[in-house]
Amino acid sequence: MGDESFKVDVIVVGAGLAGMVAAHEAVLRGRRVLLLDQEGPQSLGGQAFWSLGGLFMVDTPEQRRMGIRDSAELAYRDWMGSAQFDRSEDANPRKLAEGFIEWAAGDMRAWLQGFGMRWFPVVGWAERGGAGAGGHGNSVPRFHITWGTGTGVVGPFARLMQDYAAAGKLRLAFRHRVTRLVATDGAVTGVAGEVLEDSDAPRGQSTSRNVTGDFEHTAEAVILTTGGIGANHDLVRQHWPKDRLGPAPRRMVSGVPDYVDGKMHAIAAKAGAGLINEDRMWHYCEGVQNWEPIWPNHGIRILPGPSSMWFDARGDRMEAPCLPGFDTLSTLGRILQAGEHSWFILTQKIIEKEFALSGSEQNPDLTSGRWGEVLKARLGKGATAAVEAFKEKGADFIVAEDLETLVSRMNALTPETPVALEHIRAQIKARDGQLGNPFAKDAQITAIRGARNYRGDRLIRTAKPHAILDPANGPLIAVRLNILTRKSLGGLHSDTHGRVLTPARTILPGLFAAGEVCGFGGGGYHGYNALEGTFLGGCLYSGRLAGQHA
Repeated sequence: MGDESFKVDVIVVGAGLAGMVAAHEAVLRGRRVLLLDQEGPQSLGGQAFWSLGGLFMVDTPEQRRMGIRDSAELAYRDWMGSAQFDRSEDANPRKLAEGFIEWAAGDMRAWLQGFGMRWFPVVGWAERGGAGAGGHGNSVPRFHITWGTGTGVVGPFARLMQDYAAAGKLRLAFRHRVTRLVATDGAVTGVAGEVLEDSDAPRGQSTSRNVTGDFEHTAEAVILTTGGIGANHDLVRQHWPKDRLGPAPRRMVSGVPDYVDGKMHAIAAKAGAGLINEDRMWHYCEGVQNWEPIWPNHGIRILPGPSSMWFDARGDRMEAPCLPGFDTLSTLGRILQAGEHSWFILTQKIIEKEFALSGSEQNPDLTSGRWGEVLKARLGKGATAAVEAFKEKGADFIVAEDLETLVSRMNALTPETPVALEHIRAQIKARDGQLGNPFAKDAQITAIRGARNYRGDRLIRTAKPHAILDPANGPLIAVRLNILTRKSLGGLHSDTHGRVLTPARTILPGLFAAGEVCGFGGGGYHGYNALEGTFLGGCLYSGRLAGQHA
């Protein structure tokens, strides 16, 4: 590691967003920090770099300018209706959720502004629920997209890490893979592991696992910020909640790089840490294969507006709340009742107005932070360049001038589960028939009209209702949707100071956790359902707590 005179007070394992925030807070307290990561310096910032940069915030100037009335009380009701905490081990997760909501409605925005962050003025309305006022979902738009997307969230903290390293307050040790937590008299006192050979692979790509040496370092406190299990599909299937969602899919695409393997969970457990809520997880229904992959089995999530018709693998239209953008886990369970994939059927007018793709690399206009680029991409003719590229090159996209050709190509793509042309046609005609007057009994038509009452959706996210089978609105488009693995909602059990607990729920001295490795706080502060914008937010919040107390 070089200069052995550097005395370490705190070791942070994992140089993603939560790890950098924890390191920052520890440095502010005068602690000397060693920040380890098994990837190279080009991957500083971890998964958050690839995100859309969405943050759950409450009662903000951005909301008020869009006519949105929000409050901590409403956010609390929404969170608890979504979380549905029902286990004795949910006591700490609930406390973390309460603390996060208070922060999101209070100091969070000003704190982030202090790092130079700013937000796109149109607040997004993610996870709208749809099953009842007391159930899952955001009652109002709360999804604040950071200018610069994930790079805009990661960038300030990455620069701080480099500044702290230059000032001698922090040491960065890349290509250091922790394989063991060192324990002394029942307390965690350090880490040990392997030094991997250097790699110049671009961020996100697989890197060598060839070992060139080993290491062991001691400290007063160790903070684990090593992420979840999303790229380890065997582990995802092992913890899959069959009782709630049905059998785990045999085929999934990965929304995270392959280093998100969940190995630290077992390493920590071996050292005495307790794990809770491992069966709670968050995977998306709208995954498509990336035609230009960065990591193995790379999937991208479509962020849909409310107008695409959604069919299961058998060709049956899914009912509310299983509508685009409303209730992720209910829809996931519904899809798995019929197969392992589903279909969007839509028009060119819908894709132009409503399709967005998740991720910093798929949104170069927002990532650039330049208004001119955003206006050109979002309000110009056609869909964004990234969406049009997927429509042209993506393996899951089908474009046709008529329904007969569209369904024929759908069945060629999934011959093991064909859909019936006349069954599809009848369902689309029934939907189109609801557009003749301002009244409708179709739940999706009602939802579309409701969405357009919010000027943010009307401006950039929701197409004017129109008949799908009218050729003037075409061509027709079908998209095969795959299950996309993403986030762990459970993990290491921790308290409100970020201290890791044992299976007996006593404090494991010396060990702290933040970010996804602890379910973004406490061992699962989302409960069963996430409200979106709470993943990056959870990294920020739990990273601060751990860094302030380690």
